[in-house]
Amino acid sequence: MSPAAPTVGVFALQGDVREHVHVLEALGARTRPIRRPADLAGLDGIVLPGGESSVMDRLARIMGLRDPLAEAIRDGLPAYGTCAGMILLAAGIENPAPDQGSLGVLDVTVRRNAFGSQVDSFEADLEVPAAAADPVHAVFIRAPAVVRVGEGVEVLASVPAARAVGASTSEADDGAAADLPVAVRAGHVSATSFHPEVTGDWSFHRAFLAGL
Repeated sequence: MSPAAPTVGVFALQGDVREHVHVLEALGARTRPIRRPADLAGLDGIVLPGGESSVMDRLARIMGLRDPLAEAIRDGLPAYGTCAGMILLAAGIENPAPDQGSLGVLDVTVRRNAFGSQVDSFEADLEVPAAAADPVHAVFIRAPAVVRVGEGVEVLASVPAARAVGASTSEADDGAAADLPVAVRAGHVSATSFHPEVTGDWSFHRAFLAGL
C-alpha cells in the first residue's frame, strides 16, 4: 500500500456495503460509495459486496453504472468481489436469473447458490497460501462456486464438490470434479464466494489493499 491511504469504492446500490466499509476503513483505507459513473473517478480500487446479484446487475444498468464500471476494471482498476460480487465480475453465469448479466471482467463461469439456500449456510477453514499464512475462516451464505476457470485465472482456495447442492456420489468421487474453486484471482481482479467481511478474518481485504 502506498503511504497515502488509498481510496476504495464500494458498490453501494445493494448488498452488505456497511460491512465492507467497516473493514476497509479499519485497515486504513478511505472509502466511497459507488452508485453512479461519476463516482468512479479517482478510485484506487473497488469492492463489490455480497447481496442479490440479479438485483445488483439490474440496478447497475438502471443507473448507467454497469458498462462504465466494466470498462474501468478492464482498464486496470483493481477489483475484489465477494459472493454476489463474484457473480457480477464473472464472464459467465451457469444459471442466471431472467435477463441477468454481469460485468464480464473475470474469465470464470460461476453457479449461483451452488451450495444451497440460506439454511444450507456453512463455515470452513480454507488453506490460502497466496493470501494468508494461516487457514482462512470462511462463511458461505447462498454462495456461488466457480465451475469453469479460464486461462490465466489462479485458483486460491477450493472446497469439496460434495458440498454442492445436487452433487452425486460419482461426481464427488471423480478426481476431475473433486473440488470447486471458491477464491480466484486474475491479475488485478480477485473474488471469493464467501464473506470475509463478516468473520473477522480480513486476509483477503489486506491482500487486496496491499496490491493497490
